[in-house]
Amino acid sequence: MLHALWSAAQAALTALALTACTALPAVFDPSAPASRPPTTTAAALHRLVTDGAPGAASLVTRDGRIGASRFATAGVADLRSGRKMGRLDHFRAGSLTKTLVATVVLQLVAERKLALDDRAGARLPAGVPVTGAGSRSDLRRVTIRQLLDHTSGLFNYTQDHRLSEQLYGSGFGAHRYDRYAPAALLRTALDHPPVAAPGARYSYSNTNYLVLGLVIRAVTGHPYAAELDRRILGPAGLHHTSFPGDDPALPAPHGRGYSLIGDHRVDSTSLDPSRAGAAGEMVTTLGDLNRFFAALLGGRLLPPRQMAELRSERPTDGVYGLGLYATRLPCGVTVWGHNGDINGSYAQSAGTADGRHVVSYRINTDAPARPADGTAVLTSEFCAPRT
Repeated sequence: MLHALWSAAQAALTALALTACTALPAVFDPSAPASRPPTTTAAALHRLVTDGAPGAASLVTRDGRIGASRFATAGVADLRSGRKMGRLDHFRAGSLTKTLVATVVLQLVAERKLALDDRAGARLPAGVPVTGAGSRSDLRRVTIRQLLDHTSGLFNYTQDHRLSEQLYGSGFGAHRYDRYAPAALLRTALDHPPVAAPGARYSYSNTNYLVLGLVIRAVTGHPYAAELDRRILGPAGLHHTSFPGDDPALPAPHGRGYSLIGDHRVDSTSLDPSRAGAAGEMVTTLGDLNRFFAALLGGRLLPPRQMAELRSERPTDGVYGLGLYATRLPCGVTVWGHNGDINGSYAQSAGTADGRHVVSYRINTDAPARPADGTAVLTSEFCAPRT
């Protein structure tokens, strides 16, 4: 919903990440104090639990052999029953949704139905707001590329003070089943001044992918979720992935999700996911995440030109591509993927450039207590000698 330690700036941003489906790329900081990472993925999962997550699980796929993937778990999926996390458990994936949305947008670019330099305001359905009341936010000045790489400057709607209290603060209990229309959430964002001029700098915003979901609908004539189903879920064999819309329930099997609100741990399993939409509503499994990233990184979902665009981090100074980012580990290995969080769930997937070695892990709370703990899961897999 990211490697010995994050940079100080990214760690500060992560402290804000308890918004619906916020996710930030992780970069190894060579100036940080060295720490010895766990030597196995299982040990790294136990560290996540020791530091506060009720449960943690990972799935490792090597040599593209999805059927022979290695599953590991620590802690519990349910604090009341003591049930362990299962390999087939469904969970909310938060901003991992963004990578699938970006893939479909780039497919449309490859089909010449859309261009990265198109102005977003001109590619939206009729009736969707393009400017804010009294603010300088204007989707007519923002390009599709700037939405994809978070350089649009659009305010992040989940950081609106009133809304954030309802989404993940003290108002969560009273508002967890509220239904949110994408156009209304976009209006909330546009009524705030932009955080930067379009193209000026990277600033992560869920609003960007909310807009991209609407662009997909306008260009294809279908809801974004239907296009993701047709273009990705079917071809890649993601049979346990869904976009629930406003359905608050998780498919079986599933465990529980827990959030810290103030000093209290709250069961946040059930909620209306329309709060996230195209920015983070996806429900999936570890196996489906590995299948997707193996297919994407292996070049089976995008042509070479669009794959190069996907990985390009130049406009963000090496922070973020077009719905994907690189994580540079302390051993010198670079992996590609994304992370995501939403109330009660955090997950990350990363893989080698060819997609033949992929790791996905998850915890059943909003985010790791220490970002370095999540990094250690990747380090233990991609940096340890192969046995």
